[in-house]
Amino acid sequence: MQRVTLVRYAAKPERADENEALSRKVFAELRRVRPHGVAYALFRSGDEFVHLFVNFEDDSSDAVTELPSFKAFSAASGERMVEPPQPLRIATDLVESYGFEGAEARV
Repeated sequence: MQRVTLVRYAAKPERADENEALSRKVFAELRRVRPHGVAYALFRSGDEFVHLFVNFEDDSSDAVTELPSFKAFSAASGERMVEPPQPLRIATDLVESYGFEGAEARV
């Protein structure tokens, strides 16, 4: 069973750049640590953010949520956001994919 998580939220306009900077630290740490079998992306449109996380090997988000940089990102997130995000978490089986390097070995 794999894990797919989609999180969408709006940052306070004056904190959106700070939110992006903290998010980028998570990606920098991921590039250093290189957890196997996961994909993570951040999308931004103005003050709106969308995080997409896929774990191709397990129904867990620990590969990201246990990183010190993610804990720092999460620590004061409520102060940066207009309202709390509503994560959508799905435990599912991968059928087919394109463009997810972590899935290449599973397809």
